[in-house]
Amino acid sequence: MSKTRAAITGVQGYVPDYVLTNAELEKMVDTNDEWIRTRTGISERRILKGEGRGTSVMGIEAVKGLLEKTNTDPADIELVICATVTADMQFPDTANIIADEVGIKNAFCYDINAACSGFLYALTTGARFIEAGAHKKVIIIGADKMSSIIDYTDRATCVIFGDGAGAVLLEATKEEEGIMDALLKSDGAGRIYLHQKAGGSSYPATAETVARGEHYVYQNGRPVFKAAVSGMPDVVSKVMQRNGLSNEDVNWLVPHQANKRIIETVAKMVDFPMERVMVNIHKYGNTTAGTIPLCLWEWEGQLNKGDNLILTAFGGGFTWGAIYVKWAY
Repeated sequence: MSKTRAAITGVQGYVPDYVLTNAELEKMVDTNDEWIRTRTGISERRILKGEGRGTSVMGIEAVKGLLEKTNTDPADIELVICATVTADMQFPDTANIIADEVGIKNAFCYDINAACSGFLYALTTGARFIEAGAHKKVIIIGADKMSSIIDYTDRATCVIFGDGAGAVLLEATKEEEGIMDALLKSDGAGRIYLHQKAGGSSYPATAETVARGEHYVYQNGRPVFKAAVSGMPDVVSKVMQRNGLSNEDVNWLVPHQANKRIIETVAKMVDFPMERVMVNIHKYGNTTAGTIPLCLWEWEGQLNKGDNLILTAFGGGFTWGAIYVKWAY
């Protein structure tokens, strides 16, 4: 009997209308366009504006578009997982809010927080539910409103991040396609280099934590860079090796859009040509859990049934991983 796999059968993205350019950032913080582009590869990023508009706003639009383009009845969705570090509220989960707003009423829903690796963690989790025979249709969302936790007086972080969301539909298949393999890693020792200190149970919000700027992203760039360019090539190589894949067998490398220098270094270390690496960081910046689904959405028209993709990410925590996907349509 052939194995049940989870195939990606649709993808949709959403980014806000407001474009925050490097030129505008020059007026906000001590930086300039050349400095940003040469160090990050970013020219602009999208920002979700408006009071009371959280991450769910972008997730709702992505899922609405996904259901429409795949002609899927919301009643048929059995599970929704949203990867995010910028949930609308501490509770309920953003996945619940999204499901309610798009009419998904027969699913259980929850969030996964694994920073920039969140979409990989959520995709693997959703695939396992399908492989186990528990569900047939699952939606995986990667979405973050990073502008809500960024200090726009800190040039080390404010130039990097943007807002955005992407979603994929997973469906059961007996074909040799879909989520073929995954290798996920984490190391909590890395938390000292990349974190948001306040807002959790260790340091609940107070006037003092707000005044000290402890609700913003903190990043020590050098050790994060070093760990990212070590971790991602390692898991990519291992996933390819254990599936008998050469570089020529892989149609696309789909890396988390953290920093163009990280992307280029990872590609070089696994000997992968940049013309087969998905890169859109120049337009959207780092949208954390949103980067990989946004890449799949943008490149959807160039993907063919049977194409081999390697997805890889590295995030705060530290978290990292790689997934081998055989494109299903």
